[in-house]
Amino acid sequence: MEKNLSALGFMSGTSGDGVDCSIIKSNGKDTINIKYNRFDPYPINLSKKIHRLKECILEKRDLLKYSSAIKELEEEITNFHINIAIRVNEEIDYDLIGFHGHTIYHNSDEKISKQIGIGTNLSKATNKTVIYDFRQSDIKNGGEGAPLSPIYHLALIKSLFNENSIKVPSSILNIGGIANITEIDKDFKITSSDIGPGNCLIDKWIRKNSDKLFDNNGNFAKKGKIDKFIFDQYLDNFYYSRVNYKRSLDTNDFDISFAKGLSLENGATTLTEITSELLSKKLGNNDIYICGGGRKNEFLIDSLKNKVKNKIIDIDDLNIDGDYIESQAFALLAIRSYLGLPISFPSTTNCKAPTIGGIIVKNL
Repeated sequence: MEKNLSALGFMSGTSGDGVDCSIIKSNGKDTINIKYNRFDPYPINLSKKIHRLKECILEKRDLLKYSSAIKELEEEITNFHINIAIRVNEEIDYDLIGFHGHTIYHNSDEKISKQIGIGTNLSKATNKTVIYDFRQSDIKNGGEGAPLSPIYHLALIKSLFNENSIKVPSSILNIGGIANITEIDKDFKITSSDIGPGNCLIDKWIRKNSDKLFDNNGNFAKKGKIDKFIFDQYLDNFYYSRVNYKRSLDTNDFDISFAKGLSLENGATTLTEITSELLSKKLGNNDIYICGGGRKNEFLIDSLKNKVKNKIIDIDDLNIDGDYIESQAFALLAIRSYLGLPISFPSTTNCKAPTIGGIIVKNL
């Protein structure tokens, strides 16, 4: 009989606004029981520190240049996760922790992906087995280190299919800082990749030009007008020539300098239209279940729906909170790593063979 394990999954996304955590119970394959979800916002000063540091680390040598700042931030972020894990364990018990950490540099060309977070400290403080640093084994096996959530998307789709809640083929589109899609065919084979900016262009613009962190519901974009010249110029001169060929992307693959001079509202509108245009070009014919923070941007989703023929469905309509798919994914990755099951595949990260990932720290 297959053993079901419970794991607490952590995700600190590119928005840098806080930490999502979830507990799931699973056999690591096709049974998913979501037990708990929670969001803890970072203090404003910590969020600003994350963004300042990430904006400084634009190339590999910057990892060394800012090593002391990275170490300081790593300890602060780890302690924040420790406090959450302890508080959660007072409410509900769990076997493992899947610790994503915070990505401060990802470059698929250089085969480098740097997530900060000290798994040994988290394990010692919580007295739990912690799995962290999930991307390095995949990179060593020829992969790009991302995206890693597709195996959870597959397990979730299988679980929902077994409950007669959905049909296959189908896809899951996650719109975080970067957008990625997992396509699942009728035989439950998966393909996945990052397909463009999610919230990153919009968020950068809003942070730079207002005191807000993001465009809530797309309200700024709703008030503006698209700058057609900038829209066309960006698509022609930047995106298709530089990042269209990659399977995995980083927020630093995208900048907003081309929108300089636009008003807050017109910039938000133009960048949101650019985002939906890029995503629309990479969507297949499947029904699409959408998750991630970007699904709450009404202007973005309406624009996307107007560009594609697909049926786009909010995953929340299946009674699954779309805010926590990524944290649930890292809970599953912890379970799979612990059981010795692969977490990445040639069709997801471009690795040479299915790859087991994650460093396991057992605090005995």
